[in-house]
Amino acid sequence: MPGTLYLIPVPLGPTAPEHSLPANVLDTIRPLEYFVVEQAKTARAFLKAAGTNKALQELQLEELNEHTKSDALDRLLAPLRLGLDVGLLSEAGCPAVADPGANLVALAQKEGIRVVPLIGPSSLLLALMASGLNGQRFAFQGYLPTKEVDRSKALRDLESESRKRQQTQLFIETPYRNRAMFDAILQTCQPATRLTVATDLTLPSESVLTRTIAQWKKQTPPEIERRPTVFLMLA
Repeated sequence: MPGTLYLIPVPLGPTAPEHSLPANVLDTIRPLEYFVVEQAKTARAFLKAAGTNKALQELQLEELNEHTKSDALDRLLAPLRLGLDVGLLSEAGCPAVADPGANLVALAQKEGIRVVPLIGPSSLLLALMASGLNGQRFAFQGYLPTKEVDRSKALRDLESESRKRQQTQLFIETPYRNRAMFDAILQTCQPATRLTVATDLTLPSESVLTRTIAQWKKQTPPEIERRPTVFLMLA
């Protein structure tokens, strides 16, 4: 029988794993010897904090990120085919959501390998929960275009879709471009559209604020530069 692929959530910032991960999740992580991770260095730091049954140098970590070639995925499944369990980690939050680990999960599902998602922090769901926007209809759009013209068009299209379907639109940006995204939203969207800016979720500096575009224009911009942020919009 093949092993099990465990999808392991990671804290959303510099905080102890036990602050955001249930005890049974930590208990599942500790016996594992094989991991597929986005970055080995940060994964080792997380595993050291979570605690493992083996020394860190005895763990086998394989990287899967934007630089990984598609033909390498097959090799990453090798331990699972031999009956060994494997943990899949993202850099932060839930693996396989806006994350290259999705490709490994797809291949595991194709081969009939058991995939088990573990409970942990999801910035998208936490932001939606605290936003006050529509939690019945929502869509995650990932990263929007970086070019100004393309980004403005994408924002107008999302606002139109939100108004038509009464659907909350969620999207993210590379942290150092957060302020540019925020400014673009204020310049592009209609005054009555509601915008939530959710920053540093689960951390002591957490902030989740919902305002209309008109209200945002009248107040001091939020301090979001280089801080993980989720944007939510409902027209």
